[in-house]
Amino acid sequence: MFTGIVEETGEIVARERTDDGLRLRIGADEVATGLEHGQSISVSGACLTVERYDEGAWFEVFLATETVERTYLGDLEVGDAVNLERAMPADGRFDGHVVQGHVDAVATVTNVESVEEDWFFEFELPEEYDRYAVEKGSITLDGISLTVADLDADAGRVTVAIIPTTYDMTTLSEKEPGDPVHLEVDVLAKYVERLLEARFEDD
Repeated sequence: MFTGIVEETGEIVARERTDDGLRLRIGADEVATGLEHGQSISVSGACLTVERYDEGAWFEVFLATETVERTYLGDLEVGDAVNLERAMPADGRFDGHVVQGHVDAVATVTNVESVEEDWFFEFELPEEYDRYAVEKGSITLDGISLTVADLDADAGRVTVAIIPTTYDMTTLSEKEPGDPVHLEVDVLAKYVERLLEARFEDD
């Protein structure tokens, strides 16, 4: 489990296509320190498993075909930046919200606006996922735990307010209208929906 609090941005330093997926080598400092084989790391919101690593320098992950198809990670090139977060320790501080690292879909940046020191980002959500967004609720975009500041339900668009620290420490500073972002809706909303569906089915 993750919290959506990005620890650092890493850089794609190598990529290798295979018959059954894609292998990425990601350069990192803090996140690549103290790693173990099989450890989970959120890479721009996608939970991936460490296969190899060089302490404090880089780690490698493998993306199966399904992951390549569901995310935009397969389109990344050497030099591109990604948001990184290690799995939350059992005794860790819970600063974000429950993030599984299971990408639901790819959303699109539709507008970026600077207001004084803050930034406002607008995203268009895929139609089948916009129902999970609520004003002041949690949403995960590219592995970042964010709060919905404004919701246009008819257009399927959400706006989030980004403070300078988040803007500077994540890949949001490189995003422009038209760019893709990984979307993970609040898993609690999906559980509530499923429970209500089951209740009505029983009735």
